[in-house]
Amino acid sequence: MTGRQLEIDQVSKRYGETVALDDITFEVRAGEIFGLVGSNGAGKTTAMRIVLGVLEADAGSVRWDGSSLNLDTRRRIGYMPEERGLYPRMRVGEQLAYLAQLHGLSPAEARKASDAWTERLGVADRRTDDVIKLSLGNQQRVQLGAALVHDPEILVLDEPFSGLDPVAVDVMSAVLRERAGAGVPVMFSSHQLDLVERLCDRVGIVRQGRIVAAGTVDELRAGGRDELVVRAPGAPPGWASSLPSVTVLDVSGDATRLALADGADDQVVLQAALATGPVHEFAHVRPSLTDLFRHLVGADAAEVS
Repeated sequence: MTGRQLEIDQVSKRYGETVALDDITFEVRAGEIFGLVGSNGAGKTTAMRIVLGVLEADAGSVRWDGSSLNLDTRRRIGYMPEERGLYPRMRVGEQLAYLAQLHGLSPAEARKASDAWTERLGVADRRTDDVIKLSLGNQQRVQLGAALVHDPEILVLDEPFSGLDPVAVDVMSAVLRERAGAGVPVMFSSHQLDLVERLCDRVGIVRQGRIVAAGTVDELRAGGRDELVVRAPGAPPGWASSLPSVTVLDVSGDATRLALADGADDQVVLQAALATGPVHEFAHVRPSLTDLFRHLVGADAAEVS
């Protein structure tokens, strides 16, 4: 697919002997929300900074609408860094208007955009307050406003939901859906995999600087391991631990969740469960994005906060 999409094509980046990105390729299409997930240090922030032009790639290219990004194109990106970049002792409304003017809006347009976004993000009553006086959650809302105030063509957000309360998460999610609905490609990273699963059209999973899986959540889950949930009230602890080609993933009450290796016979599992007594549930299930992430990333997943 070509045209109005953000393309990261075979991008690599090293810091001395450390490989931050290794031939990474993915695209963010117009009107979609793309989630980039991975353990700490997997390369997500590096990829975003290369898109922004803050870092230069050692190899590969970044394109928008089929052309390499340049300074003018990057001015049309809305960026929300993980390390928040607001001026702490500048008033909220003045700050957003100032940032809008830096992106080319006239003073009148900038004030109008600042008023509109502080209203939309629920911080209109704090326009005359210095940013430092705001709670961390409200500072995060203002930071999102800074990414949106110039009506960007592309949104790149690094951990935008970190530290937000549920109401603020709902507000930010609605705004991202609105921007995607207007045709803006939205890319964000997050450690909150349940939120990624709920919000994103497609997801890329990064491990050690490489995309190890990408697609819709349904596509990723369909390609995951075959899992079974078996509910056998009379089964003793560890009843399934010695079954061949079967891994016990979780035990909760009388329910046991199992992963089956390729070629494993679920009827062997059923017979083993029935040998312990009645079976109240025996169902194949698709893994959640969190389960899939743990499977693909392995030991790295322990670093996800």
